[in-house]
Amino acid sequence: MGMMVVISLPLIILSLMIGLGCYLFGRARGRKDVQTNPQVYGMPTPPPGAGAASTSPPPHYFKPDNATANV
Repeated sequence: MGMMVVISLPLIILSLMIGLGCYLFGRARGRKDVQTNPQVYGMPTPPPGAGAASTSPPPHYFKPDNATANV
């Protein structure tokens, strides 16, 4: 014998309403957060006591050209 799982229509509607409410609440909260605390992109500040060991960024590494490689 198999078991039947019955999900009522009110439970489906309630789940959809809760999901929509969470979506709208999260979207409004995210928009408010962006206005009050904008994201700042850039180098992070060094930890205290690190000193000025290196003020310039490391040199870029360029991958060697593969055109001259024997394949």
